[in-house]
Amino acid sequence: MTPAVLAARRARVEFRIHEYEHDPAAESYGLEAALKLGVAPERVFKTLVANVDADLVVAIVPVACTLDLKALASATNGKRAAMAEMRAAERATGYVAGGISPLGQKKRLRTVLDESALQHETVFVSAGRRGLELELSPHDLSRLTSAVIAPIAR
Repeated sequence: MTPAVLAARRARVEFRIHEYEHDPAAESYGLEAALKLGVAPERVFKTLVANVDADLVVAIVPVACTLDLKALASATNGKRAAMAEMRAAERATGYVAGGISPLGQKKRLRTVLDESALQHETVFVSAGRRGLELELSPHDLSRLTSAVIAPIAR
């Protein structure tokens, strides 16, 4: 049981847990999840941590896309965004890289969800460890993370 799964249960939202055998040699954790679960990459979202004007911010974008840092800064009314150092992201969220979930983080960070999530009935996000995904409504994901919805993927 991960903090992400516990957070979803406590919130009493509808969700499903999907587990797969993680390959340590995988180059992209998110694309690996999409492939092994047989899900379109547009429905699998990665959780990234960035610095926006020296504050950590969570960005949730499709695994087949990259994060547009200028768009993230704009969505948070910031001036400049850069990817956070891995150790800082792990410390703030309580998860290891490749398994960072937007739910159940150690420290609640401002969150931005790419608007493309709303095109799907359900989306997949990390459940808090490599090889474990949560499937839930993008509306529930947005509500549980208090996310701003914005076009932050390219």
